[in-house]
Amino acid sequence: MKIDLSKIQVREIKAGEVDLLTTYRLAYLTEMQGERNEEYQQKLKSDLNLYFSEALAENRIFAFLAEQDGQPLSFGAMVLKKIPGDFNQSSYLEGDILNMYTVPFARRKGISAILLQELVNEAHNRGISKISLHTSKDGEKLYRKFGFAEPIYPVLELCL
Repeated sequence: MKIDLSKIQVREIKAGEVDLLTTYRLAYLTEMQGERNEEYQQKLKSDLNLYFSEALAENRIFAFLAEQDGQPLSFGAMVLKKIPGDFNQSSYLEGDILNMYTVPFARRKGISAILLQELVNEAHNRGISKISLHTSKDGEKLYRKFGFAEPIYPVLELCL
């Protein structure tokens, strides 16, 4: 398939399309972390379907799909978190971008930039004050073009 950016359609993924979210999440994880055994993949698929179903129903996530002629090419989602406020504002809404993923044959053609712009626009429309993400080295250049940078405050993690 020849990619034509003028034919790319971006649409929001709805509750009835949880399988799309799960399929792309599994493809992303396989590329980033490698294959897992079938039993684990089936459990993860079930857990992801449940997570996405609940999160969409509770408006804790939104997701977009870029497609051409009905064929899915790229996917991106944002998980929403309500954060207690401070003396400037009583609460904040933050977003975490979840696995931007483009099918291999459609990469490096500008589709992820279109999709990322949709996510940023929707975040702005929803009053989100900060967007964060984890990125691979391949994706870092795109995010920096959009203004993503190291956090203002140092980030420390404790993995349990």
